[in-house]
Amino acid sequence: MADGIVARYIRKARKLLSEQSAAGGLSERQSAQIREQLKDCAAGLGGEVSARQRAARLADTYLELSDSGRTAFLRIIATEFGPDPKAVNKAHARYQEAMGTDAQWAAESGLRAAMRSARLRILTQFNALPHGMKFIVDMRADLLRYLSKDPALHAFDRELETRLGAWFDVGFLELQRISWNSPALLLEKLIEYEAVHLIRSWNDLKNRLDSDRRCYAFFHPRMPMEPLIFVEVALVDKLADNVQALLDERAPVFDAQRAKTAIFYSISNTQVGLRGVSFGNFLLKRVVDDLKRDFPRLVTFATLSPIPKLRRWAEKNPEAWQRAFDEDTVQRVAHHVGPKGPVIKSVEDIRSLLADDGWIASVPLARALQPGLTRLAAHYLVLAKAGDRPYDPVARFHLGNGARIERINTLADNSPNGLQQSFGLMVNYLYDPDAIESNLEAFSREGVVATSGAVRRSWQRR
Repeated sequence: MADGIVARYIRKARKLLSEQSAAGGLSERQSAQIREQLKDCAAGLGGEVSARQRAARLADTYLELSDSGRTAFLRIIATEFGPDPKAVNKAHARYQEAMGTDAQWAAESGLRAAMRSARLRILTQFNALPHGMKFIVDMRADLLRYLSKDPALHAFDRELETRLGAWFDVGFLELQRISWNSPALLLEKLIEYEAVHLIRSWNDLKNRLDSDRRCYAFFHPRMPMEPLIFVEVALVDKLADNVQALLDERAPVFDAQRAKTAIFYSISNTQVGLRGVSFGNFLLKRVVDDLKRDFPRLVTFATLSPIPKLRRWAEKNPEAWQRAFDEDTVQRVAHHVGPKGPVIKSVEDIRSLLADDGWIASVPLARALQPGLTRLAAHYLVLAKAGDRPYDPVARFHLGNGARIERINTLADNSPNGLQQSFGLMVNYLYDPDAIESNLEAFSREGVVATSGAVRRSWQRR
């Protein structure tokens, strides 16, 4: 008898798995139930309380699904709740007929209404929930993961990105300073979301929030404990050229009132679901205004930024090495390698030397490599392109916000990650309030990369 029960259980399990596989992660019954829930949400029948209850049940259903189930859920929304093609055709025909007559504007309104998809009505229902905004942002983060595997989701993603761009318009966002006295939950979020320089401990975080530091974040009123993007600032007396020194917990606290320079050393976007929704440039402008008000002595606003794809690009572009390391530089490197080191006779030998991070242990050798590495980085930042935009993502961000490439710093990040990304190089992008708009205009219209004289001479040297 026990064997019969086990056999029936196995048959039932196999049937369920078969149903789920056939429906892309959902059984036929689940798919039918979800369609009905989506239709009810899109219809918006009943009062506001009923609508919220339906949306809440649908959100709960989504959150309880497996990853494959969520893919199927989003595919149903994407493919079955878009605009009605027949209604759009009819509305477009009426608009074409009405053009040039008094009925044109009514026909235009009708065409807009026909093109409005049921997906937007469903999203609006979610948005009315207490935590609905965060739910939608997280749902798009899921959607982004599935796009490469299912082209049918692209239309829904574009629609959702446009809607999020409206909901997260900078006019709705609030700039807040985060301090050591902020709620513990918010401080934990900083540790979790820091994307540039890992926060190693609570002492590390406390150091980053000390009296000579500032941290600012944008928040949305519907997501009060979720920073959307945050920037960490060090108040110092001159341009910073080494991130380990900047983050040293044992370093004495600088008198912020004497500071002449504000260094933005970490900018982190926190919500994957808001990819494509840009507000980093507004954040920096607001922070500069806030800092100038609190610290009138500040005259310089700059970053100490990573060059995250330099090494990857350099490995694919051997011709750039020939331009960066001239014969004189090769000879100086060969001299400092020493008799026990590898033989250095060519640029290819230098490439092999840099493939192993052991060179960093010799100060004379590292210094001999600096001119060539600086030229390599300058060439990369100014000339390397992805289409018609800078190849480097950090450069795209800052140049697109009106900054200029001010200085390239060697031995600036000697962590394993810094060496792996960029041979330890970092860059200062300078935000000159008097030149931001002209830099931005030249970059946007003609792709002109604003650089200091030193950087310009470096990459132009042959």
